[in-house]
Amino acid sequence: MEWSIQEIAKKAGTTSRTLRHYGERGLLEPSRIGANGYRYYDQAALVRLQRILLLRELGLSLPAIAEVLAGQRDASAALRTHLALLEQERERIGRQIASVRTTLDKTEKGEELMAEEVFDGFDHTRYEGEVTERWGREAYESADRWWRSLGDAQRKAFMAEQDGIARDFGRAAREGLAADSDEVQALAWRQVSWLSTTTTPSRQYLIGLGQMYVDDPRFTANYDRHGEGTAVLVRDALRVYAERNF
Repeated sequence: MEWSIQEIAKKAGTTSRTLRHYGERGLLEPSRIGANGYRYYDQAALVRLQRILLLRELGLSLPAIAEVLAGQRDASAALRTHLALLEQERERIGRQIASVRTTLDKTEKGEELMAEEVFDGFDHTRYEGEVTERWGREAYESADRWWRSLGDAQRKAFMAEQDGIARDFGRAAREGLAADSDEVQALAWRQVSWLSTTTTPSRQYLIGLGQMYVDDPRFTANYDRHGEGTAVLVRDALRVYAERNF
């Protein structure tokens, strides 16, 4: 049995563009290409894609995933490792659920809360390794200090601002606006201004970050929910902005 690239993208919660990019990077080759040029994937390809997505969830970069896949040719052994990691994550989420239930119950009853109960299972440093690998230890520590200093309302406002920028990029993508157009470059300026809240963007940083928005399915999905091609437009817009202003 085999599936078309569109079917796989839909079932995996990603995009055809991402799957093609994986193919270009040598991570996920189609099992065959039809006479019409369409890509098709068999069961072995599905298992490989599952491994790629699982490694992505663990925060690995595409080059790192390529190394892991090259070194783990036994798919069953690799999946057993992934399963163990997922079970650990399930346990952590279960502790979070129990923590929130305890907090809710004690709050409604007017009982005293224990810090150990309130924060059991929560780990705000889960992406520490990924951020440190990509941008350096100083970048992680600076952003972490800033995030800790915010109240709940400030955190919500910060994320709402980014969501608004993403929606406007989505509208621009649907309208077919070019990355170097005045309107899209105004959006790029808003994106850079938002980023400047936690870091000092450089030309290399903006270009690399824009590429990550396309390479990383988590970021691609976040942008492309406003319209397919949004992440690519953000990437191209940031590159143009960086080359013009840095």
